[in-house]
Amino acid sequence: MVARTSLISLHTIVRREVVRFLRIWTQTLLPPVITQSLYFLIFGAFIGSQVRAVNGIPYMAFLVPGLVMMAVISSSFANVVGSFFGAKFQRNHEEWMVSPTPDWVIVAGYVFGGVLRGLLVGLIVLVICAIFVPLQIHNFFAIILFILLTALVFSLAGLVNAVFATKFDDISLIPTFVLTPLTYLGGVFYSIKDLPPLMQTISQFNPILYMVDGFRYGFYGFSDVSIWMSIAVLLGFTFTFILVSLYLLKKGIGLRT
Repeated sequence: MVARTSLISLHTIVRREVVRFLRIWTQTLLPPVITQSLYFLIFGAFIGSQVRAVNGIPYMAFLVPGLVMMAVISSSFANVVGSFFGAKFQRNHEEWMVSPTPDWVIVAGYVFGGVLRGLLVGLIVLVICAIFVPLQIHNFFAIILFILLTALVFSLAGLVNAVFATKFDDISLIPTFVLTPLTYLGGVFYSIKDLPPLMQTISQFNPILYMVDGFRYGFYGFSDVSIWMSIAVLLGFTFTFILVSLYLLKKGIGLRT
């Protein structure tokens, strides 16, 4: 009976999250697609035609996995941080705080919505890019694994950000001052092997590098860092954020006034 009730609660949260971002698709799905398409057009078609191939892969094709991951990262994070903080702002969260809904159900419900939106946006961007650039698939399992784990990590990160946020400005600080710099310096537009040795070492402390690099490996079969290290980093962040999210909800940090 408890399991059935939990599943009903999970289905309710997931359904609400999915309906929410699909209902306002012009705000949730369209903007990142347009943004990544412009990146592809400017950096790929205009500038990329003058850039040498990377490991034998044309620069336009090299860009595609990175642009897809940029879309997945921003969309999955934005979905959860915006929705969860909106519930806090409207004080809707008090309803499930006083209900017998388990914390893991709340986390899973919001995160599932973020993952789904991230994957949907990433798929749309990939399809658009594939119209202009023929893609290769070296390891389909790696593609699925890295895109799923990346969407999961940043959905969980969005939840943690929303818990601590006290005003709307707080939900834009992390994307602006943390995610954007890390993404641009995470190997989306270049291979870190082209950097000076010091910068290569510094880049290896950027977690987004492992996500982009592992995802690109799934398409083209080469990577700047160990594929197993990339998987370990992603799994480490995933389990860490899960534990942090459950702890925050259990203690009511940032939720009780």
